[in-house]
Amino acid sequence: FMGETAGKLRLVFDAMQATRGVYFFDEFDAIGARRGERQDVGEIRRVLNSFLQFLEQDDSHSLIIAATNHPELLDRALFRRFDDVIEYAVPDRPIIEALLRARLDRFDTRGLAWNEAISQAERLSQAEITRAADDAAKTIILRGGKRITSEALIDALKERRQASLSE
Repeated sequence: FMGETAGKLRLVFDAMQATRGVYFFDEFDAIGARRGERQDVGEIRRVLNSFLQFLEQDDSHSLIIAATNHPELLDRALFRRFDDVIEYAVPDRPIIEALLRARLDRFDTRGLAWNEAISQAERLSQAEITRAADDAAKTIILRGGKRITSEALIDALKERRQASLSE
């Protein structure tokens, strides 16, 4: 609901004062998007301004962590407010292969088109690749099979790519 987000953020920062801890903001680009963008909504700008103010005033000694898959969307002022920025690069081909093989090691993968699957997984995060492997495994299990097919894995990777593009 419009107008409530900044108030709820205030409650979170008040809780930080009362209870020292680790506070995690996931999908941070939802409130931390750059101000002044054409699709900028006044409410979101107010939320970001409130968040920046709360960060400046915070003396709770709590650990505040924000995560995003889209750092390019974040307002530059946020980077100045956090002590550290840790970037996780998307995995390269050898890591993708190792990740897929490890995730699917309980299944028969003979005949799997590994190179094609790895190509489909490029530019996806480790979490997205893992989820695609899990989705392919679920598909096979629900079909009563024990062998991961190229089609099931590649379709799952394509779905993950589509989902990540629409986020």
